[in-house]
Amino acid sequence: MTVAASSRRPTTTIVGAIGALTLQLVATAVAGPIALPGCPESCGGVQVPYPFGIGRGCFHQGFNLTCDEAQQPAKLLLGEGDGADQVLGISLPDCTVHIQRKISWVQYATEFNGSWSVPTPPDDDDGPLMVSSARNSFVAFGCNVLAKLIPYNAMVTYTSACAAVCVNTPDASSCSGVGCCRTSIASLGADLPSYGIQVKHLEGETSYYHRAAFIVDQDWFSRVEAEMARNFSNLFFPVAVVPVMVDSVPVVLTWSLDLIRDAGLFVLSPIGPQSSDFRCISSNSFSYTIDGNYDRRRCNCSQGYDGNPYIANGCQDIDECQLPDIYPCHGTCINMPGTYRCSSKKSISSHPGLIAIIAISAGFGLLFSVLGVANIISKLKQRRAKLLRQKFFKTNHGLLLEQLISSNKDIAERMKIFSSEELEQATNKFDQNRILGGGGHGTVYKGILSDQRVVAIKKSKIVVQREIDQFINEVVILSQTNHRNVVKLFGCCLETEVPLLVYEFISNRTLSYHLHGQNENPLSWNDRLRIALETARAIAYLHSAASISVFHRDIKCANILLTDTLTAKVSDFGASRSISTDETGILTAIQGTHGYLDPEYYYTSRLTEKSDVYSFGVILAELLTRVKPVFSSHSSEGKSLASHFVAMIKDYRLSDILDPQIVEDGGSKDAEVIARLAEACLNLKGEERPTMRQVETALEDVLGSNVHSSCRVTRRSQNALKHRPQNQTKGNEGTRLYSLEKEFIQSSEIPR
Repeated sequence: MTVAASSRRPTTTIVGAIGALTLQLVATAVAGPIALPGCPESCGGVQVPYPFGIGRGCFHQGFNLTCDEAQQPAKLLLGEGDGADQVLGISLPDCTVHIQRKISWVQYATEFNGSWSVPTPPDDDDGPLMVSSARNSFVAFGCNVLAKLIPYNAMVTYTSACAAVCVNTPDASSCSGVGCCRTSIASLGADLPSYGIQVKHLEGETSYYHRAAFIVDQDWFSRVEAEMARNFSNLFFPVAVVPVMVDSVPVVLTWSLDLIRDAGLFVLSPIGPQSSDFRCISSNSFSYTIDGNYDRRRCNCSQGYDGNPYIANGCQDIDECQLPDIYPCHGTCINMPGTYRCSSKKSISSHPGLIAIIAISAGFGLLFSVLGVANIISKLKQRRAKLLRQKFFKTNHGLLLEQLISSNKDIAERMKIFSSEELEQATNKFDQNRILGGGGHGTVYKGILSDQRVVAIKKSKIVVQREIDQFINEVVILSQTNHRNVVKLFGCCLETEVPLLVYEFISNRTLSYHLHGQNENPLSWNDRLRIALETARAIAYLHSAASISVFHRDIKCANILLTDTLTAKVSDFGASRSISTDETGILTAIQGTHGYLDPEYYYTSRLTEKSDVYSFGVILAELLTRVKPVFSSHSSEGKSLASHFVAMIKDYRLSDILDPQIVEDGGSKDAEVIARLAEACLNLKGEERPTMRQVETALEDVLGSNVHSSCRVTRRSQNALKHRPQNQTKGNEGTRLYSLEKEFIQSSEIPR
């Protein structure tokens, strides 16, 4: 990385682990040459098989190594100069190179950008070595930081990221998100040679603790993870011995042969690869592709042979008779080229009774073997399913959510992390008969929990990171919200590929259905006023009364659920944003639904609480007119209800668009007041709109006067239905746009 490294030395245990790893990685000696004639075969106890080599003429292009004999013992190096990496071992069968790479620690609250690159040959930007995404992990140490590993490849858009937080001072025994975090390296089937490393503060958090981010061999790190985490924690407490952190870690590189790079040197024939330079030169060897990419290949010795397939006579026959533990033989073992034969010492053909016993025993053995195999397969499937659930739990920020729940007693009492088995049982394995509704993004199922609570379980259909982040964002928002007019989140399940959300069951559909559906009993004027007031109370609570300020960003009739008593419940917080109470707005990607979207927010990208006020103004217009937010007329298509409503109010023509039922219910006078309130909410300038608290107060005044006036409420007649405008059509909902980086930080914030 491009930051200065502090001088530290590893502890005794970690040094021992590195030494043990080095010994394990020394290539096993085989009978036969491993390097080209006259070339060194080892350096510092590490074997150097061709195509790697030391010195001119001993290596293939891109595989050159250096032996630093000035050090005692000598060290095998990859690259040149002070920045060269020490080679710990080379494996021909695995096509891997283990190196030791220095890491950098910073001690100040600096956000930094660095890089991690595999050494490449001179005048060659694309060498044969790559970072193994399957064998390495991305690890970050620090407090309240977000670390990212960004591929240096224009064709690759994925990013590996993890967040580490601290409560006062770090106290951790593993890299699970407290003071230290780790994640796998994202891959689309191809390893890369270079990455960018970016370390930032979590939004609103700044720390002066040590920090570092690096790529490391995941097997090695699993062995020393607990000790490194403890050492990092001890940096902030008085201890008898000052703890130290490692300044270098092992990394696994992988390599392959590039047919394009070596065009003309490699020819495949019916009997195998033929070449005069660097390919599967040895007889009894073969080549194979990597992940279906024909241009990148590797060589290996054929079955029954071992050695170096890249040089002549490199693959030697294995004497299986010298390895009885691997190749058992209960008789006379005879070695053969590529295999072996085991002959019995005595014939049993003269013992028919023994043959019958053997046959019966074999039959029982076969039966028990089949049963044993079935049992093993069942256990393997169960283990695979368990590992998959654990993987999804970590990917879906499960550790972060567990910490949020454990750190807040109120949240712990309101919500729970469900297992996938619990929700499968609650929905009868997601039976089609349990479906309540859904759309292009997901399906909602009716479920009955073990405590007999009836719930609605939201399950997404789309397996993309944007949809997962919307689920996580909704969990974070609703876990900190407690209001009678906001839908309750009982919990979630993070053990599936896409998280499942568990809500309270709302039985009476949406406000949109009651206003624009084929409902035989349309809402009365008093019910509409009360629903508007309850919705306003919920939004005002989100803006100013909750523990954090929340801008909903998608207020619409379809997101207002109604109970059997027509109590309003605001739902769907996947697009919501939470900000600190001292902020008035934030710049963010445009997101919302056509017809409800605040024009000022649309043109400036600045989201404020007044954006929700505008959307609520559209709902008031719908309650007054029962016209959809986007409707077609004889003069044009896709006309906006908001602009049409404001124009009619300015022309004193409210009666032309007012729902006839309101007149029948005796609400004409109150409707004029509500219309003026809606006009104020729909003001194109956000600063001139009222706050939701002011809207709530105005609605309370209207509803209070309406109750005390004891207006007689009547149902509208069939004649009134005939006069209802018939030019309404269903509006089109805009597609949500989602900013992954901003929303990830938002979903990772944990209020303290």
